[in-house]
Amino acid sequence: MMTDPIADMLTQIRNGLMVDKTEVVLPHSKLKQAIAEALQREGYIEAVKKSDTAPMNLHIILKYTSQRRPAIESIKRVSKPGRRVYASWDKMPRVLNNYGIAIVSTSRGLLTNREARKQKVGGEIICEVY
Repeated sequence: MMTDPIADMLTQIRNGLMVDKTEVVLPHSKLKQAIAEALQREGYIEAVKKSDTAPMNLHIILKYTSQRRPAIESIKRVSKPGRRVYASWDKMPRVLNNYGIAIVSTSRGLLTNREARKQKVGGEIICEVY
């Protein structure tokens, strides 16, 4: 039984990058798709595709630099089922002095920490990526 599907998604991405996979396939959910689209918007992954067949899967195409190094150095879950972490817009974390991003679940959808600060909206901090 899986209690934290978001942590499982982040772990599959991390493991895929460690073994130089080009694609990671995982079960689809709207939240996972929104997280993957935020990572794509920020340039950490190449593409996100949703399969149309019966078992809905999410295909995440991983991104590497020209030296075949992963675009994501670290991807870490912040808010967990046992301990939720929230932040107001003015207390939004700065990941590696704004070199990285934090993905935040807000009332306006999933945003990065920079977008949330700009829109002056707080929420639950899902993960940190750099």
